[in-house]
Amino acid sequence: MKQQKIKRIFNNSAGIDIGSEKNFIGIEGKEVKSFNTFTEGHLKAIEYLKENNISTVAMEATGVYWFSFYELLEEAGIEVYLVNGREAKNVPGRKSDVADCQWLQQLHSYGLLKRCFIPDDITRQLRTYIRLRRDHIELSSQHILHMQKAFNLMNIKLHNVISDIKGVSGMKIIKALISGIHNPEELVLLCDKSILKVKRNEVIASLKGNIKEEYIFSLKQALEAYEFYQSKIEECDKKIEKLLELINQDKESIPDITQAKHSNSRNSLQVDNLHEHLMKLTGGKDPSQITGLSDKTLMELIAETGVDLTKWKTAKHFTSWLCLSPGKNQSGKSNRRGKSYKAHSKAGQIFRNCANSISGSRHTALKGFYNRVKSRRGPMIAMKATARKLAVLYYNIMVYGAAYVEQGVMHP
Repeated sequence: MKQQKIKRIFNNSAGIDIGSEKNFIGIEGKEVKSFNTFTEGHLKAIEYLKENNISTVAMEATGVYWFSFYELLEEAGIEVYLVNGREAKNVPGRKSDVADCQWLQQLHSYGLLKRCFIPDDITRQLRTYIRLRRDHIELSSQHILHMQKAFNLMNIKLHNVISDIKGVSGMKIIKALISGIHNPEELVLLCDKSILKVKRNEVIASLKGNIKEEYIFSLKQALEAYEFYQSKIEECDKKIEKLLELINQDKESIPDITQAKHSNSRNSLQVDNLHEHLMKLTGGKDPSQITGLSDKTLMELIAETGVDLTKWKTAKHFTSWLCLSPGKNQSGKSNRRGKSYKAHSKAGQIFRNCANSISGSRHTALKGFYNRVKSRRGPMIAMKATARKLAVLYYNIMVYGAAYVEQGVMHP
């Protein structure tokens, strides 16, 4: 039987290796050419591609270096295949920037590279604000720890008595300490009535400490840094609100929308009519009704994946992209332990976080599912399996309009 040759799919193709200082472009039959990574260099590279009638290029997703070049290529009308570097491994003995771009071009010309998911421009804007907001939350939490450290240095144990020192009562006491009020009898009066009723004596005892000027200064610095990041979170919320209003300005209101879940989280998005905005975005589909999800997590997921999940053919494709599918490395009849990779997308981590919250819940079907898997395979596998189940439920609601109904812990 005559062996068939692989057909070339993209004739006018190029490979681009992205770097922090130089970009290397490989075109078949030509020497590799390099361009600097300034905007001027990007524009010259695009001119070079157009001169050679290049209509499609492939490049690896290297950090954030690819982002600006990708947008300029997109605006110039050149089709860009952004690929995962792990899936475009170089052949042995050719590991250099020059060889990389040639190898990418060769693989791309035969259609052997799988394209990464890149959302539309509006979703990318939303993603930027959401990720920036998440960074501010993480940084602000570090300064809460700095406040607790300052308390420990003074042997003030308020954080052992009051569960949340960044609450109203805790913040009043911290600001009073910084202003010079150090008498526990005066400070305890700043607490809420519910705390005074149950823990008055404990709070007074916890506020007696070895107060020194340098420790108060540390407490003040930590408070100022915490409030700074809180103000930045508020600014992100305002930007998100304006963008949602822009996206939904021409969309009709959704009749009979589901009721929003109540959230006690201090990190909830402070956006007016957030649930209504989300329902307009999804066309009335409400994945936030799934146990473990909320309007905040739905907003984060939309910022990562967009609203149209039909880009993934099935729920299995979706969970595979999230790195939540069970791994398999089989040769013949023997199963071998393969390499395990962390979730390569932020969306996968969001589902894992939701699964983590379910593991501490009660009387829900998903908690029952988590317990059954945990009893057989352990907590780590159970967490991943629950995250995958959440992702499948999310996909089915967003694509098929299915509804989620909680049926209790005994539901299989």
